[in-house]
Amino acid sequence: MNHTRNHLAGLAAEDGVLRDYTANGYRFLDRRFRGQGGEIDLVLARGDDVIFVEVKKSRSFDAARARLGPRQILRIFAAASEFLGTLPNGQLTETRFDLALVNAQGEIAIMENALWP
Repeated sequence: MNHTRNHLAGLAAEDGVLRDYTANGYRFLDRRFRGQGGEIDLVLARGDDVIFVEVKKSRSFDAARARLGPRQILRIFAAASEFLGTLPNGQLTETRFDLALVNAQGEIAIMENALWP
């Protein structure tokens, strides 16, 4: 039961983040893209740039941020590399890795360029 509730809360957080991005002019490309190396919650575009977004939900923004570790970041980068391989410019595509935090009240904080290897 708890797993189902957490899964649905995660989907709702992703929905809110996706609405926030699209309201600000971003185009939706993919959701929960799964590569051999890992998964990316949201893939968006603005112009020719591709934005990979990891969504983390918890009781507070700080608690949500703490849920992302170095191993997960490396898995996100691996999946992003696979995704870029499907695009015309491949690995030369301009990219950005954002972290979207969602607190218990459903508020969203976007941290652009937040993920580094």
